[in-house]
Amino acid sequence: MLPPSPRLLAHRPPIARCCGESPAHAVSRSFPSEAEVKRAGKMAAAMAWLRGRAWGPARRCCRSCYGGGVPLTRPLPGAPQPVFAAPGGRERFETRVTALENGLRVASQNKFGQFCTLGLLVSSGSRHEARHLSGIAHFLEKLAFSSSAQFASKDEILLALEKHGGICDCQASRDTIMYAVSADAKGLDTVVSLLADVVLQPRFSDEEMEMTRMAIRFELEDLNMRPDPEPLLTEMIHAAAYRENTVGLNRFCPVENTDKITRDVLHSYLRNYYTPDRMVLAGVGIEHEQLVECARKYLLGVEPVWGSAKTQDVDRSVAQYTGGIVKVEKDMSDVSLGPTPIPELTHIMIGLESCSFLEEDFIPFAVLNMMMGGGGSFSAGGPGKGMFTRLYLNVLNRHHWMYNATSYHHSYEDTGLLCIHASADPKQVREMVEIITREFILMAGALGEVELERAKTQLKSMLMMNLESRPVIFEDVGRQVLATNTRKLPHELCALIGAVKPADIKRVVTKMLRNKPAVAALGDLTDLPSYEHIQAALSSKDGRLPRLYRLFR
Repeated sequence: MLPPSPRLLAHRPPIARCCGESPAHAVSRSFPSEAEVKRAGKMAAAMAWLRGRAWGPARRCCRSCYGGGVPLTRPLPGAPQPVFAAPGGRERFETRVTALENGLRVASQNKFGQFCTLGLLVSSGSRHEARHLSGIAHFLEKLAFSSSAQFASKDEILLALEKHGGICDCQASRDTIMYAVSADAKGLDTVVSLLADVVLQPRFSDEEMEMTRMAIRFELEDLNMRPDPEPLLTEMIHAAAYRENTVGLNRFCPVENTDKITRDVLHSYLRNYYTPDRMVLAGVGIEHEQLVECARKYLLGVEPVWGSAKTQDVDRSVAQYTGGIVKVEKDMSDVSLGPTPIPELTHIMIGLESCSFLEEDFIPFAVLNMMMGGGGSFSAGGPGKGMFTRLYLNVLNRHHWMYNATSYHHSYEDTGLLCIHASADPKQVREMVEIITREFILMAGALGEVELERAKTQLKSMLMMNLESRPVIFEDVGRQVLATNTRKLPHELCALIGAVKPADIKRVVTKMLRNKPAVAALGDLTDLPSYEHIQAALSSKDGRLPRLYRLFR
């Protein structure tokens, strides 16, 4: 910074000097520093110079300037006594759960901050549609936060939330429907009242039903056109693994059912599954007593719009793993057009039954899934992005022609599915399938200590990083309480992860390999091996496919 000109200094008023302070020190104290100039802007600094005034309060340079000379080793006189956190007592981050008289469970988790996330989770989803029309859960997801007894339209709901800086969302999975709101904690009463009204008193007007039908048709059309086939493959692998039962039922509404689902059909379904004993009101960032009070006020003794008749057709079926194959022949050459189109690929997903998230083997399976890892051939990053996982080291790094190799683990209350998704050129499908079956067999082989520790550390890191997000904590609290009436805290899960040994991995893999495989295939399937050959490869010692002998090539 350039010093002021002598002419400017000549017109400045006398500068008050501190005891023992040189004139040069006083002058430098009265002008802004470079950081202050940048912060306030060049114009503001120039005006301060021209006015000849000191920039902000003068800096003190000796004890007597403070009028008392209290050393830093002593507390300031008149300052309030500090309050420190005391050890012992109830853990601040413990999840508290209260069951109301009607069976509704209220769960809360403390978290510092002005905003809170809360919502209703319902034990209901596509797995419960065996006795109903397929696609009801998909409809309910799209109809969420529409008109209700208290609000005439979705716009009114959004305006009510805007007063508290709130947003809303609804997500439907195979076993759970979740209505969630994030808003200022001061608007807790309004938010709980809104949630109760939206879930228990929806109108389902004719206009909203028609708009939902249009939205679902568009989503189904988009699902078949998008370049990323992962959602479609996930549906196919579930359909193959659990043929026509529970989690194998389609999560998306079939096109032919969009006109069949009416208000009466929805009410018939809601009467059976939207009952208080199948619901959890979960909140993060709010006091438990306040949440329980609001739940009693708005969710206890409330008559839903579909009536309170006794439930009759509740599906309590346990998932039955069948194994099998689902194939969809599809031209994938034009899924991504443009200057750099994605090449035509064939996508294969092979899965085996694992275990439910209630079993002890769930943690070893989670570590195994992290150890397999994988991703796309164009993924960037270091070890934190999984570049040292097996599907990177053994598959993507060795076979340049493979575009993707990723491990997934889907876990539910009564079953689970560990699968590997791979994609490559249609001419190399057979070789790709053999590489994946070989990786399944190698899971039961030798396991290095460094490799296992890396997978466990990465899993702990991912767990703790995800649980820094308030909406993720909310979903974790709601899902755990819905399934088990309690919640395992992060440090408990980290202790379980740290206790996993190589013998645990080998044990769960050996058990998994005894099952029939589930296979999903999408694209040009001319060179796809038969299901029997894939099953034989997974039953062999080296994972190789049976050799084909052809007279004519």
